[in-house]
Amino acid sequence: MSTFWLSFCLLPLWTVLPVTAGKPCAAQSFGGTSVVCVCNATYCDTIDPLVLPKKGYYLLYETSKAGKRLESKTGKILTNTKQQGLQLIFDVKKKYQRIKGFGGAITDAAAINILSLSAGSQENLLRSYFSEEGIEYNIIRVPMASCDFSTHVYTYDDYPGDLDLQHFSLTEEDTKMKIPIIQAAKALSKRPLYLFASPWTAPAWMKTNNSTIGKGTLKGKPGGQYYKLWANYFIRFLDEYAKHNLTFWAVTIQNEPTTGLITNYSFQCMGFTAELQRDFIVLDLGPALQNSTHKDVQLMILDDQRILLPYWAKVNLNNFVTGWTDWNMALNLQGGPNWVKNFVDSPVIVNSSQDTFYKQPMLYHMAHFSKFVPEGSLRVGLDPSAATELETVAFLRPDGSAVVNVLNWTPNDIDFVIWDPEHGFIKAHSPAESIQSYLWKLH
Repeated sequence: MSTFWLSFCLLPLWTVLPVTAGKPCAAQSFGGTSVVCVCNATYCDTIDPLVLPKKGYYLLYETSKAGKRLESKTGKILTNTKQQGLQLIFDVKKKYQRIKGFGGAITDAAAINILSLSAGSQENLLRSYFSEEGIEYNIIRVPMASCDFSTHVYTYDDYPGDLDLQHFSLTEEDTKMKIPIIQAAKALSKRPLYLFASPWTAPAWMKTNNSTIGKGTLKGKPGGQYYKLWANYFIRFLDEYAKHNLTFWAVTIQNEPTTGLITNYSFQCMGFTAELQRDFIVLDLGPALQNSTHKDVQLMILDDQRILLPYWAKVNLNNFVTGWTDWNMALNLQGGPNWVKNFVDSPVIVNSSQDTFYKQPMLYHMAHFSKFVPEGSLRVGLDPSAATELETVAFLRPDGSAVVNVLNWTPNDIDFVIWDPEHGFIKAHSPAESIQSYLWKLH
């Protein structure tokens, strides 16, 4: 299940959508097929803290292309009633993966856009992502030095031949931008925040092509001087962030490692094959972490396009994925800044000239997972009684309640029931192009 509609076009038309929870969305159309929710220093839509109804009732949250944004209502769970049609059978006996969480990336671009707003708008933006009145992200990805979503290329040691990393230093992008934003997010979050870091490239002087871009790998081979130096670069990064009271849950070995194996790739990259990455971990990075104060930091492989995953993990949610990290948390009206003009979309678009930001539909789509499927949730069985175009997934939450997410990509409304054999039936209706979360107590 993934984001399934975007809207960002022209010519604003204002309206306010009625919702039953928190402050309503100040909806604005830009001439597309859906709306964005407009926020500024004095107003931003919010979600009331989640309170489950008493046993025998369910709570429904719904987001739709038609304009609903996490609208909620309660209903009664039916018992002793014969149900017809499509049934989704909730089965707690089938147990699968536990969820770690959901989040996004604080890139240089995201930080620049967030900091371009007034203090009030900044707080409302971060509340929308991290607070109990927002979607409650619990994972943040942090690039190690620059990426394409930076204004220029830099690493933490651009001093050729510095084999002792004596010149290693964080930059203003870290100390004045990313770190203050992460600290503010931590202060707003009731959930533990997990940070993981990803490098795009080593300094040019450590690489075979003597460049931060294009086809190239680290000089030498795993176990050699430059691979050990690169491992120590990771340790220094973790050390410097720790000085700001920020510790990392994990690091990935390399952002998109296959791109550094491609001739003339246009922005920061460095090549790794699966075998090179394995040997670097075994011979260099693993021991470096184990012998440091960061021995509990987790290592993640691949960090690349999903299609490559089977080939790297021989040795996604219905397919045992334990979480999802989106890309930039905030971009400008152009989809940047990005030094190679590789502009993309984002759940939040910032209009700094008006001290305003727009929450796109994908942010509310993500909320159905990040807010209602917290860390520690266990995916369980949800079996359809017949073929269906609905995409569905079910979880046991740590508080002992159940949540079922239902995604309807189709242009048609679909009626169905959720059958919990222990508690009864939820008579349900999925509007066209919508996503829903059904929650109920089990005990």
